[in-house]
Amino acid sequence: MSLPQAASNPLSQLIAEKGVLLADGATGTNLFAMGLEAGEAPELWNTDAPEKIVKLHQDFVDAGSDIILTNSFGGTRHRLKLHHAQDRVFELNKKAAEIARNVADQCDRKIIVAGSVGPTGELLVPLGALTYEDAVTAFAEQIDGLKAGGADIAWIETMSAPDEIRAAAQAAVNCGMPYVYTGSFDTAGKTMMGLHPRDIRGVTSDIPTAPVAVGANCGVGASDILASLLDISAAGSSEPIIVKGNCGIPEFRGSEIYYSGTPPLMAEYTRLAIDAGATIIGGCCGTSCDHLKAMRQAIDTHQKHARPSVDEIIEKIGPMRNKIADSGEAAPRRERRGRRRA
Repeated sequence: MSLPQAASNPLSQLIAEKGVLLADGATGTNLFAMGLEAGEAPELWNTDAPEKIVKLHQDFVDAGSDIILTNSFGGTRHRLKLHHAQDRVFELNKKAAEIARNVADQCDRKIIVAGSVGPTGELLVPLGALTYEDAVTAFAEQIDGLKAGGADIAWIETMSAPDEIRAAAQAAVNCGMPYVYTGSFDTAGKTMMGLHPRDIRGVTSDIPTAPVAVGANCGVGASDILASLLDISAAGSSEPIIVKGNCGIPEFRGSEIYYSGTPPLMAEYTRLAIDAGATIIGGCCGTSCDHLKAMRQAIDTHQKHARPSVDEIIEKIGPMRNKIADSGEAAPRRERRGRRRA
């Protein structure tokens, strides 16, 4: 059984002060707009183009974000190996945290620096060759660098496999860092490895320190992630819930990905997320500073209403791309109003 996470960490303190927090927007989308090429490792820009990473974080802060994620999503040795940088794990992650820390410290309000930790890209035993112990070691290398650079918390995100979440969480605990984690429910309402939203909160129950917050990020669209949020919040727990959804629905237009979400849509997504029980709300792929400004205003002005149904979510921000995560008797009963809409 996990022990309660101490409330002395900066993220819990800021939640206690403000109630609902705004996380940042898309790293990749905005860096591509700054000139990052497809196939290029964003983490290399921490040393090769640090001024662009400074601008990314500063723009998010200026838009109203309370939390900025370091430019370190692919910062494990396994991901950096694809760019012949596997021997630079500590350096690149430390630099990522230092850049974000400097931006945060120059702000006249409290900003949380969250050390972004993404999946290794490898499959764990028995599906793949990566052992649990080696995964813990790899994540610890990354988190050590993030901690040394001044990150407040390890932000484990876009995860699919429960064992990989546990490995990253154990690494954070081993490094003496508080942590959060989020799954990406992008495959018929579950993660690619079959994890249901209702089960996300129990993934690290055998880790000696509990997460500060859990939730969902990325996925396939704003309506889908809000439906996942309903399942997560219905499961019940004292941990705050994170929701960091894509900006509307991604669509290919030629060779470019276009996201359908407008600032008004993302503001509505934010209001619905608050009503559905989220404490930390942000944007993932496609989310720009214009979207974040609208989301900031929504947080600051919204009076919490009744918990929405899936049909209400669809009515307000558009159809879901995935089917409901589980239609069997074991699935949680999602609130509905009238006839289900496709």
